Amino acid sequence: MGWNISHRPDADDMCYSATSTHNLGQQIAHVLPARDWRRVRPLFDRRSGDPFTVSARDAGDMARILTASAQHPKMPADWAQDAQQLADSARKAADTRSAWTWR
Repeated sequence: MGWNISHRPDADDMCYSATSTHNLGQQIAHVLPARDWRRVRPLFDRRSGDPFTVSARDAGDMARILTASAQHPKMPADWAQDAQQLADSARKAADTRSAWTWR
């Protein structure tokens, strides 16, 4: 199982395996303050593989948090790149005022 995530800035959707998404979440959790992690945790701790959407407003907030995690000095470079890609897609959803879709 994997996630097709909408609003990739340079292509259609981006695809991440469930394992990669979970592992990215663990990396992000290690560098964020608890209040920020609580905000983005629902992206990474899904109890099911059912599709979901994030409102444009929430996507904008998540983009800010994901960017902060990507730029954190303790974030490994390869995980930082993935976190920034998610941040960019969330920002694009927010900027276009459309739902950020994970399916």
